[in-house]
Amino acid sequence: MSIRHVALVAVTLLAGGCVEERVVHYRPVVIEHPVVHREVVEEVIAPEPPPPRLVEVEPLPRPGYVWARGYWRWTGREYVAAPGHWEVVRPGYRYVHPHYEHHRDGWHLHVGVWVNG
Repeated sequence: MSIRHVALVAVTLLAGGCVEERVVHYRPVVIEHPVVHREVVEEVIAPEPPPPRLVEVEPLPRPGYVWARGYWRWTGREYVAAPGHWEVVRPGYRYVHPHYEHHRDGWHLHVGVWVNG
């Protein structure tokens, strides 16, 4: 082995001990006022209008919850009833119930969502 090889091996071994490992701590991002997004994004376009508002017996108020009204869900062939359910109240937000809007290409379902205010 030549002196060059010995020097190269010595430099490599010495340099290997000089490597500094950096520790990265991942911290969660804290948002003071979170933006509430739809948890299920569903683009439903029905060719015909939904039946009249789904009539259901709304339960008595329940502290800390909002009753999300039932609505008509389009299956691709027909409307079927989607029952109402309880939503946990989100302070600083209001619940917008599911509803349809008419556009040129048909009836668009807007699922229930929490919005600021």
